[in-house]
Amino acid sequence: MRSNSDNHATASKRIAIIGGGISGLAAAFFAREHTARRGLPAEVVLLEEQPRLGGVIETICRDDFLIECGPDSFITEKPWALALTRELGLESEMIGTREQNRRAYVVCRGRLAEIPPGFFMLGPTRLGPLVQSSILSPLGKLRAGLDLLLPRGRAGADESVASFVLRRFGRETLDRLAQPLTSAVYGVAPDRLSVKAAAPRFLELEQRYRSVILGLRALARARATTTNHASGARLGLFVSFRRGMTTLVEALARSLGERALVRARANALVKDGLRWRVELSASTRSNAEQTIVADGVIIATQAPEAARLTMPHAPKAARLLEEITYSRSTLVTLAYPAADVAARLHGSGFVVPRIEGRRIIACTFSSLKFPGRAPTNCVLVRASVDGQTGAGTMALGDAELGEAVRAELENLLGLRAAPLFCHVQRHNRAMPEYVVGHLERVDAIQREIEAIGALELCGAAYRGIGIADCVRSGEIAAQGVIDYLFGRDAAASGSDSRLGTADEAGSAKTAIGGTR
Repeated sequence: MRSNSDNHATASKRIAIIGGGISGLAAAFFAREHTARRGLPAEVVLLEEQPRLGGVIETICRDDFLIECGPDSFITEKPWALALTRELGLESEMIGTREQNRRAYVVCRGRLAEIPPGFFMLGPTRLGPLVQSSILSPLGKLRAGLDLLLPRGRAGADESVASFVLRRFGRETLDRLAQPLTSAVYGVAPDRLSVKAAAPRFLELEQRYRSVILGLRALARARATTTNHASGARLGLFVSFRRGMTTLVEALARSLGERALVRARANALVKDGLRWRVELSASTRSNAEQTIVADGVIIATQAPEAARLTMPHAPKAARLLEEITYSRSTLVTLAYPAADVAARLHGSGFVVPRIEGRRIIACTFSSLKFPGRAPTNCVLVRASVDGQTGAGTMALGDAELGEAVRAELENLLGLRAAPLFCHVQRHNRAMPEYVVGHLERVDAIQREIEAIGALELCGAAYRGIGIADCVRSGEIAAQGVIDYLFGRDAAASGSDSRLGTADEAGSAKTAIGGTR
């Protein structure tokens, strides 16, 4: 990152963050914390267009039920969200998935089949459970096992998830397991999804071990060793909060106080000498200044909005940002009396292959997955509707869509009881789509943004869609602006961050410049 000519000036600097989702909130938190800990004079202000903070993270309380309108958890394998949670003093509020319900299922020929233990997103850790499963045919199992004999693919090349799985494990593994698992996470068909952006570890394992199965097996052994030597409570891979994911948003908002402004739309971003002017829309701010003057800016919005704001300053980057598309999704949450349906629910939920021809692509048994999501005499389930192929389904009204999902759950699970209620949550831009070539596009965006100085991008659109990835992206963005405004030496001196340094998170040049 280039340094400002007056980096070491002692005058107070203002850092403006545009966007109040989890990435923007994390960026604001880290900007404030890192400068305060190092005695650097800085003011932080966050601007969010909507009337609430948190973006897609939202928890609704209804009749003693906790309904997640967006992500229902974050993963502990990537440490950044877990570290932030502890830094915020929320460790006592964390809950893990119920250990007895950690199994997951896949719909296979109209019936639920348990996903073979050790199957990890795109491939199996062990062949034994896969061979014993009824999901693949004998020929499909034999083809998957050929991974043990196949040569490495070409190093460094990007390809689709579909191409990778077909090459290593065959068509049945793709259609019956890898497709539903990746689509449920990324919302993109595997023939478009970049394996380099979404699942780089599989490429790394292939290059290191030749066989992906052998690589996954080695990875599993390493994890087991780490787990056996770990101390403290073991929450499992997925973690949430007793009162829902909004807990994290509320804690971050409290830490910012009046520095976080809602109903504050950034209408334009103007460069004024060494400073920036964030011009706010008059229709969204009624009782505050219409222009925010800042020394550094972090854009933590979705890619199309980032493109609009950066177009006057980095037109090439803006055009590339416009190429980042988003998937649609709809979440349908239904409550049932436990006496009528509990015996039919097992594990934490299931995914649905596209070849099954269903409207829903995944279903989470929310009250079985996490405690405290429903009264003891009720259960809560949440279905995800496919926003890629279900255009007709997505056009249905809430009542019609709820009935369509209920009918599919009745068909798949035998849930014939009438639901106590149905809640429908729609996201027109659910997640950025990491299509083949995504990382090359991000690299090109990075190069042009980096040349501007005192401007950073962060968020799910770049190098990770999960909450942990967004937290990390926000911290690197904050560190990048601090480095520019105060100089790298000044910013680094006295650092005692317990949340991971820029070196741990990858390149600190820009928030979109690290590796997953």
